[in-house]
Formats: sequence, C-alpha cells, structure tokens
Amino acid sequence: MQRRQWIGACAAGLAAPVLAQRRTTQDNTLRVAFRVAETGFDPVAIGDENSNRVAACIFESPLTYDHLARPVTLRPLTAEALPLVEDEFRSFTFRIRPGILFADDPAFEGRPRELVAQDYVYTVKRYYDPRINSELLYLWENAGLVGLSELREQAIKAKRPFDYDREVEGIRALDRYTFRVRLARPGPRFTYLFAQTGTTGAVAREVVERYGADIAAHPVGTGPFMLGAWRRSSRIELLRNPRYRERFFEAEPAEGDVQAQAIAQQLAGRRLPLVDRVEISVIEESQPRWLAFLDGSLDQLEVPVDFAPVAVPGGALAPHLARRGVRLQRVPQPDMVMTYFNMLHPLVGGYGPEKVALRRAIALAYDSGEDLRLLRHGQGIAAQSTVPPFTSGYDAAYRSEMSTHDPARAMALLDLYGYVDRNGDGWRELPDGSPLVLRLASTSSQLQRRSNELWRKHLARVGLRIEFDIATWPDLLKRSRNATLMMWGYSWVAQSPDGGFFLSIAYGPNANESNDARFALPAFDRLFERQNVLPDGAQREALMREAKNLLVAHMPYKVHVHTILNDLLQPRVRGWWRHPFARDTWVYTGVDLETSA
Repeated sequence: MQRRQWIGACAAGLAAPVLAQRRTTQDNTLRVAFRVAETGFDPVAIGDENSNRVAACIFESPLTYDHLARPVTLRPLTAEALPLVEDEFRSFTFRIRPGILFADDPAFEGRPRELVAQDYVYTVKRYYDPRINSELLYLWENAGLVGLSELREQAIKAKRPFDYDREVEGIRALDRYTFRVRLARPGPRFTYLFAQTGTTGAVAREVVERYGADIAAHPVGTGPFMLGAWRRSSRIELLRNPRYRERFFEAEPAEGDVQAQAIAQQLAGRRLPLVDRVEISVIEESQPRWLAFLDGSLDQLEVPVDFAPVAVPGGALAPHLARRGVRLQRVPQPDMVMTYFNMLHPLVGGYGPEKVALRRAIALAYDSGEDLRLLRHGQGIAAQSTVPPFTSGYDAAYRSEMSTHDPARAMALLDLYGYVDRNGDGWRELPDGSPLVLRLASTSSQLQRRSNELWRKHLARVGLRIEFDIATWPDLLKRSRNATLMMWGYSWVAQSPDGGFFLSIAYGPNANESNDARFALPAFDRLFERQNVLPDGAQREALMREAKNLLVAHMPYKVHVHTILNDLLQPRVRGWWRHPFARDTWVYTGVDLETSA
C-alpha cells in the first residue's frame, strides 16, 4: 500500500521542462506527468505512490495481475506458476523461471546476471535490516515470517550489522530457482505480497552493496524498463531494458467488458513493453499540467479535480475534447482520503473521554460533503470507514458517523467536556483554560490552500481555532514518521484486494510504519489479529465490521472520500487500462506512431 498526496503541491514553475518537450517527430515515447514529486526507487524505502509506479516498471515480483481481468486474478511473472500453498496457508513455495536476466550494471562487472531464488530471499530480508528502518516492515511482521523478526532483534541488541547470510525458516532458497516462505500463522492472502512489483521486485545484492546509501538513485531490476535519467522532483526517464526477455501480451478480460475486450484484441501477441521510453515530468500545479495535455506534450492526464467541470462535466467527456479524438477512462479507486490525529500529541491524542470527544467534534464539524462538491467537483464517494471499494471488508451499505457533518452535535460534545470559550475572545479553550489551537500540516499548493480554508471555516463555526504548518511532501513524510505532526491528510491506495491493510493502519504494532496516527487500542488489535488469519468470508467480514466501528468511535482517522479518477488519453495512446492494484500500467501502454504529431 502506498501513500498518495491527495491534492496538488508546490510550484507552477516546474511545468517548464515538459512544456518545452513538445513532440516534433514521431517517436516511440510515452509522456506522462506526476502531480507530486517522487522520493526514490529503492523498494524497501518507497512510501509514496509515484515512486512505486516507477519501481514497478524496473523491478519484477514472482507474480503479477492479469492486466484486464475483473475481478482481478493473479498470474506468474518471474515464477513458473502460482506458488504451492501448503500447511493451511503457512507454507508458500515459488519456482523461478531460469534464464531471466537483470539489466546491465557496473556492479556485475560486464557479465550477464541471472535472477535466482536467493535474490528474492535477500530482497525480503532487507525489510528487516535495522539500518534501513523500512516503513514497510509491518507488511512482513504482520504476516509472521518465521525467525526473521528474531534475527532483526539480534542485530539491534548486539549493535551489529544484520546477518543476511544466516538461514532462517521464514524464507530460504531450496535450490537455485526455488524458494519457500514459512509463516508462524495462517496467511490466506499472503500471496498478494508477491504480486507487488514495487515491493517484492528482486534486487541484486551486488548492486545494493556497490551503491550503498545512494541505492535509491540506482534501481537495477529484471523488469522491462531501466532508469535512464533522473532529475529529482523534475523529470524521470525510463528506457527499454535491452536485456529484457521475450514476453508477450496476454489477458483474459471478462466477456461483457467491451472496453477491456477491445484492448485485448488490439494488443494480442504484442511484445512487452510497447514503448521504448517513458518520460515523466513533475508538474505540481494543475493548470500547467492541464495545458501540457491540451498542447500535446502529455499523452495521458489524470484530470485535476479543479478541471473536472471543464474536462468531464457530469462525468462524461467534454465535447471539445471528444472532437479532438481524446478518450476518457473513468475509474473508481480502491483508496481513501483521510486526515489523521497524532494519538501521541498532548492536545488531540489520548483515549480519555474528553480526548475522544475532541476528535469526534472536529470530525463532525468538518463538512466532507462540501469538500467533495467544491474541491473535488463530485469526483468521489463519501467514505464511511477506512476500508475502500474493491477490497475485502468494504460494504457499500455500511453507514457510520464518519461521513456525518453536524456542527450542533460537535458543539454539544465540546461543551459537555469543558472545551468552552472562557475569556470571551470567540475561541474555545481546553478544559483547564489553556489555549486550544489545532495545527494541520499541509503543502503549499493552490488546492491545498483551498482545503485549508474549508477547515478554517468549518472549525470556526464551532469555535475551534486552526493554524497550518506548510512544508513539502517529502518533508511532511519524514515528520510524520517522527510523530511530530499534530494532524495531516493524504490518501492510502490499495495494492491488493485485501482490505485488511486499511485496518492495519490502526494496528498498534504498526505505529512506526503505516500507523501514522500511532493508534494503540488492545480491543482493536485483537480484532485485527483475528481477522488477519481467517479466509475471506462472513466470519472475517463480521470482525472487520467490529473493527471499523471502533475506529469510528475513537476517530484516530477522519476519512473523507474514496476518489474517482478520470484519465484522458490522446488519440495515439493504445492499451492504457488502469489496474486497481498493479502499478505497471506503462508496460502495457503503447503509442500509435501513425497518429503522432
């Protein structure tokens, strides 16, 4: 799962590079844009959506998803077949296909480097290395790989480097091309982890040891692309990997899915990847990004929410775009946009009735409906819990206080627990009379500033004062991991059909990783652990519902919406189809050179 900034960021001046790259000759290049800067391309250190999209095209996991099948289905990628699952979802054996090669790199000293089972063993072990301090460690510790947490603890206690050469039962190579994973408890959905190319894509130990602390700038994988150039927070270039094996497009779309069937027919038998280059420009303000698409500098555009009325009025493609041959793909997302409260913060954190009342009052005061109408122009649905559409645990009929806007109830809660205006200045104070000033972290984008004004307006109506801490997205990520923010908002995007992840962000042991709120409630933790080992079904759904109810009651996260994305495609684009969980869309996207400008 990856964090995604939910509304724009920083400076419009970053648009200049892409606007200067206007296509003048036919070329087999796909041009796209990010609305927020990447952070780096080392899988163990990736915590954002955009870096993950790049990594997913460079690295390869053993499994992947059928590009067009809905409901989603798993397929082998570097594995010969789906894993052998034994011992009631405790044992998973993967067999890797021989002959797969890494992209060339000086670390290999001029020799071809074959992918072997030990590369996946090393890749997984890196998440446990204390020196790396990966925020994705929780994915593995929640799964319970036998012996790896203990190996990590030994390194911490002895203050020595992590022992990558020590064999453990949790993951080990059985021969050159076979590795097995053993879990301490059942993992009915564990296989999905090995379909996340940006997370379990194999890395070579020689490359990591050669580049050390700079490994994020030197991603070397077995995937269809390699990093050609990278100007941080500005431009990324991916080039076709000349070492990439012969791999041809195949998919099994649902019979009634007309659009997916058309793509399958169009791409059948085509060798992957379909383009020679992918150019990614970081254009953080929405207007320059929109203009870059209109003048043909971009092949694909995720419609900025403030341009939705112009591009997709009423959810349909605008006539002026249709006349130009532009196509629209409108896709609900398995995501949730939220604002978290730091449970360690002395003002908004804590589990006493007065602290819970404050968080619930703030949540009731903020009007997510107005947020959806004014900021997102209706491009989403109101959220009732942390669990998003298309994942297990999501129930379209579930209703909760999460989506409720009720200033009267908010004021009643505040009054009841002593948050009143004691000095007559119009603002409420804490029960002990000290100042009550909320602080919400934010980037400096135009849309974010509009969001901040909504927060200010809604909270002022109930007598609460709020101020804003402005910083860049990477800086806020770091500060969030250090628990120094009071409140912050972004979105989580699913990378698998397992909705359990969206409960894990409130699981106590994940407090230094995905659980940015640092929520720690024993009753919730027990529910999470029980549902985590159950197969999908009614019993698991019931436990997940209880867990969702606890999150609504304690409100460590105020969830606003689940978004709808609108992708605009230039006439020359072929094969684009946004998968709900896979991130390697560019591998399957081509351009028609006959249609190019």
